Amino acid sequence: MQDNSNQEEELKNQKKIDSPFPSYSTKNKEILNINNSLENPLFENIFIQIKQELIVEGYSLKTIKMYLIYIKDFFHFTKKEIKDLTKNDIISFLAYKKEEGCNNATLSLIHASLKYLFKKNKVLFLLEEIKIPKKSKTLPKVLTRDEIKIIFNNTRFGRNRLMLQFMYGSGCRVSEVTKIKVDDLNLKEKTAMIKGGKGDKDRIIILSKEWIHGIKKYLNKKKIKSEFVFSKKNGKPLTTDTIQRIVREASKRAGLTKHVTPHCFRHSYATHLLETGTNIRYIQTLLGHSNLNTTQIYTNVANQQLKKVQSPLDKL
Repeated sequence: MQDNSNQEEELKNQKKIDSPFPSYSTKNKEILNINNSLENPLFENIFIQIKQELIVEGYSLKTIKMYLIYIKDFFHFTKKEIKDLTKNDIISFLAYKKEEGCNNATLSLIHASLKYLFKKNKVLFLLEEIKIPKKSKTLPKVLTRDEIKIIFNNTRFGRNRLMLQFMYGSGCRVSEVTKIKVDDLNLKEKTAMIKGGKGDKDRIIILSKEWIHGIKKYLNKKKIKSEFVFSKKNGKPLTTDTIQRIVREASKRAGLTKHVTPHCFRHSYATHLLETGTNIRYIQTLLGHSNLNTTQIYTNVANQQLKKVQSPLDKL
């Protein structure tokens, strides 16, 4: 009995060593737990290698998950070893995904995942001259100031209202809202540090005076202290899904018919700053955009809002 017990313990330890996720938390393992079974052992080895390299290179969990899904889908579709692939195989796969109903943005993501796969296996030439449609450029959805006020007024004071105010007042992404900690706040300077944002970059954000007053009151009254600014009752951080649900429910209570998401607050933040004359370079820095072109989309939205201003001549 003792020998069997020792053998079982050794097997458990060996599994820990063989795991491609030695330092990942349980939550992250679940996110990346995509079945490696691809029927062909060669495909499985490549798949696991790509998985590990994406992790080591610091890609976001969301990107890793999507890349792996599309790479696995590609292997299932072609049933060929990489050395035997042709351009027609890739075109056929992309056409198949398009016929399935993939939009241009998804097709672009599939193309990016294949580009990563082929680059790592030194067959990047397979993607040469294979063009995909450009992503459709849609203007971001922006809430008016009145709509934002209505949402806040219809949300009881506490964690949820402070969280909604934080998203609008700082322009943070929903993933950043889940991770911000009390120690990241500098209430005296009215700033906060966003650590490991998109692209694994840190940046400084500004905080509202009104919000600082509210968050101090809220944190002092919290029964269970947590390192996270916005946490569950047990002190653990909120998930992005929970925040999305809170936003949906808040907009519904406010009587808004438009589809409101956490990102709408970020879009509104940038647009309203631009409308009040804030330098676009400052907005770029506050949002954490690497490229100014990404920020400039808000100039189009701001122009749309300006068109709604009534000329004083019409009021004579």
